[in-house]
Amino acid sequence: MPVDIGNIKIYFGPTEQGGEDNLEEPIIAFIDQAGRRQKLMIAVQELDHRPIAEAIVRARKRGVVIDLVVEQDYLRSKQIPDDPFSPGGQYEINRTLFNAILRSTVNVKSDFNTKIFHQKFMIRGNSILTGSTNFTTTGVTKNLNHIVVVNDAKVANCYKKEFAEIKRGKFGKYSADRDEKPIEKMVSGVRVKPLFAPDHAPEMEIMKQILKAKRSIDFAVFTFAQSSGIDDALIVAKQRGISIRGILDSKQANQRWAASRGLKQAGIDIKIAGNSGGLGKVHHKMMVIDDAVSIFGSFNYTGPANKSNDENILIIGDNDETSATAKRSQARIVSATRKEIDRIDETFGRAF
Repeated sequence: MPVDIGNIKIYFGPTEQGGEDNLEEPIIAFIDQAGRRQKLMIAVQELDHRPIAEAIVRARKRGVVIDLVVEQDYLRSKQIPDDPFSPGGQYEINRTLFNAILRSTVNVKSDFNTKIFHQKFMIRGNSILTGSTNFTTTGVTKNLNHIVVVNDAKVANCYKKEFAEIKRGKFGKYSADRDEKPIEKMVSGVRVKPLFAPDHAPEMEIMKQILKAKRSIDFAVFTFAQSSGIDDALIVAKQRGISIRGILDSKQANQRWAASRGLKQAGIDIKIAGNSGGLGKVHHKMMVIDDAVSIFGSFNYTGPANKSNDENILIIGDNDETSATAKRSQARIVSATRKEIDRIDETFGRAF
């Protein structure tokens, strides 16, 4: 069962890998709940999972107005095939689903970003769905991922503004709007703060939250590079006596540019998981701080994620919160997230 804090729901999965939640279900349910003439906005890096594509087509058939933006790299061939008119190739399923969606009169755009269009969110009315999960078969059945659904008009309006920028071709480094401050909104008694990269420099927000830590930090992240300043902030926190534990994807953690070695040398408890025994990637991008703050979204801890890719994160909770009700709700979210990190550690974790 998802963590349910009124208008905030958080899913950890997939069930195929022992997670609490089926990740396909909330994505399809979000699409299926779109009513006739309602608008559904989808921004996702990759879509190769047919049941999700079928839900999009169903929605269009019942009169939902749909805008879809995807990363072009998963639609084109890396080199010109001998016969470009014949189907085949690595991403043929992406192209097949893309064509079916186009034939259903969905308004589809592929990004103009020379880097990575890395978003994973949808907007329906006053609700948004976001997280680390790509709309792919591996994303919902093999890789470790999370999904967050928030029902709030002000939060949804932030994502609508971002989607409008995307549709205008303002991607990555071309979308920076430094005068636009991120909003903070109380949703079901808990602070929710959405941020978009590069507009809001999420790296700086994460570093700020780390430096406010009082006791503990736990994280599970797919890609964690030395180009990020987050590793430096964690090392400083460790020197202050904060207990820190992290789970990283095994392939990414062993790259020469990864922050994993520096973190381990600083005395931080680093484990690796994934890419063995039927498990795909540790694809989360999440962190919890004390019993107060949870960080979710599409944002990997890298320089390009902060500067040139399109990303979003949600900060849920506040380490300075004084309300007893908010503290209880924040602690519930942190506890469930930490439980998922514990599960990954105990079930799949290996020494780095």
